[in-house]
Amino acid sequence: MDMKLEVVVIPVSDVDKAKAFYEQLGWRMDADFATEQGFRVVQVTPPGSEAAVIFGSGVSAGQPGSAQGLHLVVKDIEAAREELVANGADVSEVWHDADGIFHHAGEANRVSGPHPERASYGSYLSFSDPDGNGWIVQEVVTRAPGR
Repeated sequence: MDMKLEVVVIPVSDVDKAKAFYEQLGWRMDADFATEQGFRVVQVTPPGSEAAVIFGSGVSAGQPGSAQGLHLVVKDIEAAREELVANGADVSEVWHDADGIFHHAGEANRVSGPHPERASYGSYLSFSDPDGNGWIVQEVVTRAPGR
């Protein structure tokens, strides 16, 4: 049976501020539903993604900003950085992990610049939404076999 990741729910403190941020990045606005009781669901989808992101009022018990390590995959890390900056995101420099396996939590083991061989899965950048939910953008040019 196929199981596909459809939605990731992130906690935010200000739904309208989060909505404006993700729309400014160019993410597709899929839904914005609210009830008279204050329940609100906003769904956005990154360009080219099959999985969406949901936030709102009453949709997560998590602390705003507690979602970390959310990954987006791109074919060109430098072009992705340029686009994110042009769309108003506060983006890190491009970096790679000193061990070359996968990045460490936080900023530990980061080395400035893309992976020296530009190996797929080896170059990253990061940014956060207004609440501090942390996103990692990873360059994947050639997928590992079977993926």
